[in-house]
Amino acid sequence: MNFIISEDMEGERIDKCIPLLAENVTRSYVSKLIKDGKVLINGTAVKASYNVKEGDEVVFEIPPAYAPDIEPENIPLDIIYEDEDLIIVNKPKGMVVHPAAGHYSGTLVNALMYHCGSSLSGINGVLRPGIVHRIDMDTTGSVIACKNDFSHNSIAEQLKEHSITRCYRALVIGRVKDDEGTIDKPIGRNPNDRKKMAVTVDGKHAVTHYKVLERFKDYTYIECRLETGRTHQIRVHMASIGYPLLGDSVYTNAKWPFNLQGQCLHAKTLGFMHPRTNEYIETDAPLPEYFEHLLEILK
Repeated sequence: MNFIISEDMEGERIDKCIPLLAENVTRSYVSKLIKDGKVLINGTAVKASYNVKEGDEVVFEIPPAYAPDIEPENIPLDIIYEDEDLIIVNKPKGMVVHPAAGHYSGTLVNALMYHCGSSLSGINGVLRPGIVHRIDMDTTGSVIACKNDFSHNSIAEQLKEHSITRCYRALVIGRVKDDEGTIDKPIGRNPNDRKKMAVTVDGKHAVTHYKVLERFKDYTYIECRLETGRTHQIRVHMASIGYPLLGDSVYTNAKWPFNLQGQCLHAKTLGFMHPRTNEYIETDAPLPEYFEHLLEILK
């Protein structure tokens, strides 16, 4: 594809311009194309921060889509909301959102492909049809998937603008002193262990708001509202202030007297503007049975 930059676009970043020039292309996907050197301005590869000028010739190529080589699987889904544009699922503990090394079956994507057939957006590639965001394997709760590129673009943009409501429930180790608070610390790869995240000076901007719901002898039940959505954000942020998540063996060496599968974290509330109707929708995923049971034990 090639375009000539008009006067009204002058001064805009190239990664913002292309989604306006080409249909069904997200800014994150454009950033990847730019990083791979597949976007040329006047014949030269540029960075995403390049500010376009009137008359610039923009040339880029979107690789053709191809059929996924992952198989649909008849896995039951706990559907919270569904229409022709999107579906919201209450993901169980232990389920991976999309196929990756070591997990090519039994994922949410395998289940969605069976349930939705060919009606899933293709923007994020063959291994992640419909997936616009994710939660960790052992985190339960709300995941939104898009059935077409139109809705995918809209939800992706809302995520980028941090306008989507995302509230989590968590159990942390220790009695949280303050009734509520905000953690504003950048998150990046742990320099000593690339598989882990950490609060780092050169990390990405990350903000978590928390509120105490109930205190127990050695633990605290909290609500966390994400302002940003970094990998392992709540887990890293709460550990950074001395209250790691119960069950999280990655970010704490603490011991607990419960038989747990990973962190006690649940994506409960999801609120967004519907891509087609522009109406605000808010869904709620009930706490999983293990979480409810833990709360009863701790009381």
